[in-house]
Amino acid sequence: MAGDNRKPLQPTQAESGLVELFAARRISGDNLPSLCAEAFEAFQAKGLPSRREEAWKYTDLRSLMRDVKPLATPPEPAAKELAREAGLLKETGFRRIVFVGGYFAPELSDLQDIEEGLSIGSLSEALATQDSFAASYLGKIYPAEDSAFALNTAFMSEGVVVRVRPGATIERPLHFVFVANATQPATYFLRSLVVVEKGARATFIESFEGADQCDYHVNAATEMVVGEEARVERIKISREGDQALHVSTLVATLAQNARLNDFALTIGGSLVRNQTFVKLEGRGAAANLRGANILAGKEHADSTLLLDHAVEGSESKALFKSVLDDDSQAVFQGKIRVRPAAQHTDARMMARALLLSGAAQAICKPELEIFADDVQCGHGSTVGALDQELKFYLMARGIAEADAVGLLVEAFIGETLDGIEHSSVRDHMTSLVAELNERK
Repeated sequence: MAGDNRKPLQPTQAESGLVELFAARRISGDNLPSLCAEAFEAFQAKGLPSRREEAWKYTDLRSLMRDVKPLATPPEPAAKELAREAGLLKETGFRRIVFVGGYFAPELSDLQDIEEGLSIGSLSEALATQDSFAASYLGKIYPAEDSAFALNTAFMSEGVVVRVRPGATIERPLHFVFVANATQPATYFLRSLVVVEKGARATFIESFEGADQCDYHVNAATEMVVGEEARVERIKISREGDQALHVSTLVATLAQNARLNDFALTIGGSLVRNQTFVKLEGRGAAANLRGANILAGKEHADSTLLLDHAVEGSESKALFKSVLDDDSQAVFQGKIRVRPAAQHTDARMMARALLLSGAAQAICKPELEIFADDVQCGHGSTVGALDQELKFYLMARGIAEADAVGLLVEAFIGETLDGIEHSSVRDHMTSLVAELNERK
C-alpha cells in the first residue's frame, strides 16, 4: 500500500523455513533458472500474504501457514500403487497424466497414440534440457504481483508442459492427476504450462487429491496462453485431505477472438484458495469463469479472481456458487478491470451462497474498476438459507429430508455445471457432484 507507515512484520517461522528451503535447494546443486532466484527475492520483499493485503484480507496465509513442511521426495513404489487407483474421473476414457507426491509418473500415465498437433512433457525435463519453448513462456505470460505465485515460481520443479499447435482439435480431454503422497507431511510445488495456438481447441482437467489425517501443503500454478481464434475449456477439482493447505493460481492471456471456459470445483481441504488472473488482450476475446464450493466441517475455500480487459470489444462472465454446512466458510473476491482502451467491454459477475447451517459464513466482494465510458458491466451477490417451502414440498411427496436437501443443493450448483461445454466432461462432473453431495 502506498504510504503505508505501519511497522514491517517480523519473519514468521514459516517464512524463515522457506528461506532455509530455498538456500538448501541452491546448495544441493539444482541448476536453477535466474527466474527462480528473482521470484524468491520478490517473495522475500513481501513475505507471506496477510490481511494487510486487500486480496488476502479474508484468507490470512501468514497466520494460517504456521510452519513449512519439507520439500517432497520421490514417492515409494507403494505410494505409486495407491495413486494408480486415484478415483476422481478415473473410468472416463480421458487421457490421464499422473503426478504422485509432486513427481511425474510416466508409468501411470497414458502417453500412447498422442494426437497430431499435441505435445505433452514434464516441466522437470523442460528445465533440465533448458527447453527454449518452455523458457519463452514461463513467468512471462502475465505478471501477477502475488506472493504465493512468486513462491511457486521460486520453487517450481515439476508439472506438465502442453502445446497444441495451430488448427489442431484435441477431442479427447487431457486429465492432469496430482496425487499427494499420503505417507508423510510434505510441501508440493507444481507448475504447469499450457499453450494453445491459433485456431486450436482442447479441454483440460486438473484434479488434486490427498488423504485425510495427513498434514501437507500444495502450491500449484498453471500458466496458459490461448491464441487467436482458439478455444480452451479447463476444469479444476480440489479434493484434498482434511488437513491440507492448497493454494492454486491460474494465469492466462487471451488473444483476438480467443475463448476460455473455466470451472473450478472445491470439495475437500482444510484451506483451499483458487486465484485466477485473466487478461483479455485481443479484440473479441471472451472468458467464462465459474466455480462451485461444497463445504462442511471447518473447511475454508477462497475464490479470488481478476478479469483484466485490456482492449476494445472483449467480454467476460463470472458465476460462483457455494454450499456451506457446519462451520465452513467461503470467500469470493472478484474484480473486473476495464482499461481506458477497452471500450465496448461487456462484463458480468455474480456470487451466490447457500447456508445450510447457522454457523456457516459466506463473504462476497465483487468489484468493478472501470476506466472507460462506453461499457456494459455489472456485478452482484446473494447469501441465503435453504428455501424451507421447497424442502417441505419435496418431503410432502415422500422424499426423505436428507434426500430433499441433496436435491436442492444439486439444483443450486447445477447452473455452474451446465456451463461446461464438453458433454462427456459435463456428464461426469454432474455425476461426481451428485455422488459427493450424498457423502457430505
